[in-house]
Amino acid sequence: MKKITLFLMLLVYTLNFSQTKLEDVKVETVKKGIRKSLTTTTNTSLVSSKELLKAACCNLAESFETNPSIDVNFSDALTGTKQIKMLGLTSPYLMITEENIPSVRGASQAFGLSFTPGTWVESIQITKGAGSVANGYESISGQINTELIKPMEDIPFFLNAYGASDSRFELNTHFNKIVSDKWATSFFIHGNTRVAKNDMNRDGFLDNPLGKQINMVNRWQYSNPETGWVSFINFKYMKDEKQTGQLEFDKNRDKFTTNYWGSEINTNRFDFTSKVGYVFKDMPYQSIGFQNAYSNHNQNSYFGLNQYAIEQQSYYSNLIFNSIINNTMHKFATGLNFTYDKYAEFVNLNDVGRTDNSVGGFFEYTFDNNDKFSYILGGRLDYHNRLGVFFTPRLHIRYNPWDKSVFRISAGRGKRAANIFAENQNLFASSRTFSVLDTNGKIYGLNPEIAWNYGFSFTQNFMLFGKPADVTFDFYRTDFQNQAVVDVMQSAQQVLFYNLKGKSFANSLQLDFNYEIAHHLNLRTAYKYYDISTDYLLGSFQRPLQAKHRFFANIEFATHIKEKGRQWKFDYTLNWLGSQQLPNTATNTVSEQLPNLSPSFAVMNTQITRTFSSFFEVYIGGENIGNYRQEKAILGSSNPFGTTFDTSIIYAPVFGQMYYAGLRFKIK
Repeated sequence: MKKITLFLMLLVYTLNFSQTKLEDVKVETVKKGIRKSLTTTTNTSLVSSKELLKAACCNLAESFETNPSIDVNFSDALTGTKQIKMLGLTSPYLMITEENIPSVRGASQAFGLSFTPGTWVESIQITKGAGSVANGYESISGQINTELIKPMEDIPFFLNAYGASDSRFELNTHFNKIVSDKWATSFFIHGNTRVAKNDMNRDGFLDNPLGKQINMVNRWQYSNPETGWVSFINFKYMKDEKQTGQLEFDKNRDKFTTNYWGSEINTNRFDFTSKVGYVFKDMPYQSIGFQNAYSNHNQNSYFGLNQYAIEQQSYYSNLIFNSIINNTMHKFATGLNFTYDKYAEFVNLNDVGRTDNSVGGFFEYTFDNNDKFSYILGGRLDYHNRLGVFFTPRLHIRYNPWDKSVFRISAGRGKRAANIFAENQNLFASSRTFSVLDTNGKIYGLNPEIAWNYGFSFTQNFMLFGKPADVTFDFYRTDFQNQAVVDVMQSAQQVLFYNLKGKSFANSLQLDFNYEIAHHLNLRTAYKYYDISTDYLLGSFQRPLQAKHRFFANIEFATHIKEKGRQWKFDYTLNWLGSQQLPNTATNTVSEQLPNLSPSFAVMNTQITRTFSSFFEVYIGGENIGNYRQEKAILGSSNPFGTTFDTSIIYAPVFGQMYYAGLRFKIK
């Protein structure tokens, strides 16, 4: 016993005082930027802040360039805005939340993802298939939840400066203060601007808009482990201004004239959110939470002679109670939701505003034996002043048939009111006339959209040549009822909105293969096949501007971490897109017609990061380094007030090569 005691004393002495020996010992823990658990019931990927640093990641819309689950595309040839798709469906069919509070919806659908700077993000959870009933009834193809950096965990100061060859410049700063052992606060400031005019394809139009944005948030966190209370309070303000159009356009001279074609999109937004939670003492499995959110989104814009303005005032409230039945294998969550949306909306001075409100209750039961099997069965009953009374069921099942494998099944129903003008603003930048063919519905004359989503996935982890690898196969199908069809197949001079008269479905198949080729050298690949078809008035067509085949590959390499944290990081991403169905342009003059299908192409991005210490690093990178550009991005560019003008048929990059550089500085 004396010998053991003496040994322990010697060990403690060595660990505390023998610094010379400890400096030579380094333990490196490498965490993947995208992680998928074998034990979660839902098909969810966790994207960490490490993954977000692999690209410029200027805003949330650009945070998915290295993620195979999300497809990123440009929405038009003018605004530079990127839109995302999951399972082949655009973002309105996703539930996009910020810390589990709905964020990008209604008026913010077109540009809302660009209003969250990437440096604010701590992690992103991406769930395929219908999401939890606790978050509402609108989720159809999946859910994207963003977690912001928590004040209790943030560093005192962070600075990120960025500049690009397309004249875009950004500055992000974070200030954090631990006020006491229970209170902490953060203040984030983001600013970006684009000051120079670029016309790489020489069509007389700006490839990217001139603009500026100021974005601020103040976060407060309270945490008291002794009493079980925790709360978050957030205040946000954002002002975003964009100007685009012909190079010669002067907004002070040419606005609402036919001298030159131009457009402005000016948005002001204010958000307030609060979350209060209580964990019952001596019962850590039981908690109650109360979420509240208010937002005012005000956008004034014009596209040539088309005018569009929308102001949305929203209030959201969610009360959630979590507990168990007998033991922790049987859990449940139940609660109430309330949503209020007031839209002041004008399309070419025509008032199409409305007020929506809904109240609903939900119950979700989870069985998890912590071994091989778990499932989540949920349902909610809602009353909506325009959608009526309806029931929303959701089911997720997990089964681990053997070691390092998981099989998942999900099914669920979603329902939503399509904001046809806010979600399709890119079509205003064209000569198309807008026509709503149905008149009996309560949302612009349309009935609400209903869709069923169901699918399965299988993941297997294994060793290949002594290195870890994994393969995932998943398939999902979405069937629509009463879909709000956006018909650009009838004519190049009009866009028609009507409820689905036939069939509409989306099949999504994805095969992932990930492999650690060598220590610090990782390969991530994915093949995606989409079969998305809708019955239009002219017949059944594949969804326009959606590639049937896509291939993704990402290679990352990092050197060993040296003294003071010095390290090199290299990242390369390839996205190959097959041919895409293009909207009908047969009614245009021959010179302004496009083929039925686009050509296939590939886009390559790369980034190199040099970390000099744990406090300072610089990065340089390039996007679309192969310099692929869509040959004819704007139809009728020589006569923008003519009948063939259209900037919305974008299947490939417009700008071409873009290079950037930046730095990150921290005070810990």
